[in-house]
Amino acid sequence: MKEKIKKQTDVVLLPLDTISPSPFQARTVFKEDEIKKLAVSILQNGLLQPISVRGTVDGRYQLIAGERRLRACKMAGMSCIPAIVWTVDDERSAALGLLENIQREQLNPFEQARALREIIKLWDCTQEVGAHRLGLSQSALANKLRILALSAEQERICTEANLTERHARAVLRLEDEEQ
Repeated sequence: MKEKIKKQTDVVLLPLDTISPSPFQARTVFKEDEIKKLAVSILQNGLLQPISVRGTVDGRYQLIAGERRLRACKMAGMSCIPAIVWTVDDERSAALGLLENIQREQLNPFEQARALREIIKLWDCTQEVGAHRLGLSQSALANKLRILALSAEQERICTEANLTERHARAVLRLEDEEQ
């Protein structure tokens, strides 16, 4: 049975200090200069898209999507942020956050692969079922996950060189790490 998602479509203003980061955040790198540019844009033009949050048992909120926007608003000295409040469980919260980042293509291939692996673990399902739930083919999901077999050093080199997922998979075919 599919989970029904209760979504509040109204945008509400929430105090920044009531919002906790998502424990499912796929992004591990936040470029300070990019956040500064976003903060300036928000100050000049306003926030164009509200963040997404869910309520917590202690009356606070947990971020689902919009970490960069949240950081930029804090940097801009704002006290409140426009938000849409969703009623979703951990599974759905993790999936929604990942899907937003995938759709925006802002995660590097390794962040994306780790997030996909974590969602499959959270859902306790096979790659085939996970792929279906994420709207991917099983082979596309498997290919994304394959790059996690690279060493930390290989990942660092690929990330610093802004290599694509396809390039990272090509590194897997090399016979030794020095190549």
